[in-house]
Amino acid sequence: MAAFLAANFPQTKCTVEAVSSAGTATVRHPVTHAELRPGGTVSGPVLMTVADVALYVALLGQIGLKPLAVTTSLNINFLRKPAADKDIIGVCRMKKVGRTLAVGEVDLFSEGEAEPVAHAVGTYAIPQR
Repeated sequence: MAAFLAANFPQTKCTVEAVSSAGTATVRHPVTHAELRPGGTVSGPVLMTVADVALYVALLGQIGLKPLAVTTSLNINFLRKPAADKDIIGVCRMKKVGRTLAVGEVDLFSEGEAEPVAHAVGTYAIPQR
């Protein structure tokens, strides 16, 4: 999965920590000054990126490498201020994977923290042969 992401999404800073065929994944995004917004917190677009990558990795871990699977919706709730000096960890679990659509949820954490900083739910369209 790491090689697939590197080849197909070389721009992403996310790395795969874990992925399973049961539809779960954990990804990591390093936080540097470039990811911060005014107020010293991790920007919303970074959190949304981590959620989307975690969903993609979990889905492909379950259905196989289908690079044309695409996000059709992503809803995120920002729960608390992420730490400015800790990586963002996304933990995903697919809730339902059908023939054409899949739904999953992602909890986002500042590394080492027990309480999530955000929660996201996303839907992916699965390409047909």
